[in-house]
Amino acid sequence: MIKLVAFLGNYGREYEKTRHNVAWLFEQSLSFSSKLSWQSKFKGNYACMELSDLVNGWAEKGILAKKDGSPVIIPEEAPSRIYFLKPETYMNLSGESIIEIANFFKIKSEETLVVHDELELPIGTVSFKWSGGLGGHNGLRSTKAVFNSPDFWRLRFGLSKPEGKDIASYVLSPFSEDERIILSQIFPQAEVLLAKALVSKDPSKLLQEWSKKKCAAL
Repeated sequence: MIKLVAFLGNYGREYEKTRHNVAWLFEQSLSFSSKLSWQSKFKGNYACMELSDLVNGWAEKGILAKKDGSPVIIPEEAPSRIYFLKPETYMNLSGESIIEIANFFKIKSEETLVVHDELELPIGTVSFKWSGGLGGHNGLRSTKAVFNSPDFWRLRFGLSKPEGKDIASYVLSPFSEDERIILSQIFPQAEVLLAKALVSKDPSKLLQEWSKKKCAAL
């Protein structure tokens, strides 16, 4: 089961609302974001929450609950707490931060979920993926290198590859107003996916529905 959620992005005020930082924007949108107490460690900022508190909060908000509104049952083998990480190494060295917290808390690559932007998917698309290729993403390349394995989960937000534009300047530029509206529509749906993934004994059961799910469109 998943124990660590790493949100990839670039540290610094100038990068806060850029496309490359969509994972950090997603974290800020989460229903429990204000309850996270971030600490500076592991070459980044990390926080943790009891899984039971997360599940109860999701039930109260109707994000993850049974038909009667009660919380879902947490599997016996589930971790007692979930760790969250925002590396501050800049994107291409994200793995250095991830491996420090993974080693400290004895978290395996297959127990790690990396949240990141994805140029190969259109904006408005949310994707859940296990292992596989890296799509030229420097943060994923760094993560694979430190784990010596591509076997970790990914939650991907499509950016749409620009035509006739420099890729670096595109991902480091802010979202347009229309794109920000798209994000406001897809983030709540992505939180449902995150909630299901964190309480699932077998997250692979989510792959078919969430392989490349179009959650909104321009």
